[in-house]
Amino acid sequence: MDTMVLRNLTYGMFVLGTKDGSRPTGCTVNSVIQVTSEPLLIMACVNHQNFTNQCIKQSQGFSVSILSEETPAAAIGNFGFRSGRDTDKFASIPYGLTERGYPVLKLNTCGWLECTLESFTDLKTHSLFIGRVTGAESAVGSPMTYAYYHRVVKGKAPVNAPIFEKPLERLWTCPICGYQYDGSSGPFEDLPNSWKCPICGVEKGMFKQAG
Repeated sequence: MDTMVLRNLTYGMFVLGTKDGSRPTGCTVNSVIQVTSEPLLIMACVNHQNFTNQCIKQSQGFSVSILSEETPAAAIGNFGFRSGRDTDKFASIPYGLTERGYPVLKLNTCGWLECTLESFTDLKTHSLFIGRVTGAESAVGSPMTYAYYHRVVKGKAPVNAPIFEKPLERLWTCPICGYQYDGSSGPFEDLPNSWKCPICGVEKGMFKQAG
């Protein structure tokens, strides 16, 4: 079965924000859809292992920041490959608070929604949260799709990068998020030891060579 075909479904890319007590936290998700218009309800899907999952249940609400195509890979990795249990994900990210105190990103979004939790259903690996929209604000930008994220943001080369005259024979791959270094900053071996994965922030020494 070719599960890669699922990437052709029209997912978006979002940051769900919520509260751990008074501390903001959140995670990257690709499953947020409108369910009904009257009342205005949306559904969001979050893995059980995500700290955000239990925080939504405890705080009884969440926000949705709709990521734009301009969102840096590092920002996506910040919310997608670190745990809010021991990391303040909003420490270096400009954000604001909704009326009910849920964090929303200020940059690189097409807008945000604030929701109170109506109900949730626990499945084997994820929870389906139904939220009633209580606030919303639009911003200028083109929404990032899941396909765009994989093809461009997490791809082997930037959109406007020149074509390599000679293909790279051996790629260095991040063991955490799967990012492959494309050689755009020179040979991997010559990168400083302080260099980190632009997606998830893992250290250079953790990369594996394949090819």
